[in-house]
Amino acid sequence: MDTAGGGWTVIQRRLDGSVPFNKNWEEYKQGFGNKNGEYWLGNENIHRLTTQKGYRLRVDVMDWGKNTRYAEYDTFRVSGESDQYRLSLSGYSGNAGDDMTGLNGEKFSTVDRDNDSWSSGDCSQQYGQAGWWFDGCSASNLNGRYLGNCGKNCPRAQGVMWVSWRGWRYSLKSVSMKIRPK
Repeated sequence: MDTAGGGWTVIQRRLDGSVPFNKNWEEYKQGFGNKNGEYWLGNENIHRLTTQKGYRLRVDVMDWGKNTRYAEYDTFRVSGESDQYRLSLSGYSGNAGDDMTGLNGEKFSTVDRDNDSWSSGDCSQQYGQAGWWFDGCSASNLNGRYLGNCGKNCPRAQGVMWVSWRGWRYSLKSVSMKIRPK
């Protein structure tokens, strides 16, 4: 809440792998986990919040050496279920690298609902079994499997990833997604 001037609502947090994120569509829709630990606020809640007014998104990532980076997006919105919780974001700034602008316009996918734009397969099934906005199996997946400290030897594209910072085989220690009104 206090990061970068405060006023943030945390919509996603990964800390220790205590909550599996390989959930189905309904679980991602409703949300899961514990607000004091690891959780996903719920696509329906995120949609309702972000359609009331304009929102910014901040992503904070930490590696196993406790090094941190961030990415902010000036515009963040998630459409309703009838549009498959399509992501709308733009206006990157930060020092983590821009791993989400390429996801603009993508629909949300889960292990039981393939909405990604990859015609050759199912990104959620093949890359971390997570709910996420995939664009042909994208460079970021903050909801991937929590693999622990496997360094740069994690299974490729399976973990909690921010590829432009640590690569395809590195699973991050902790991540969070926060939103606040513009």
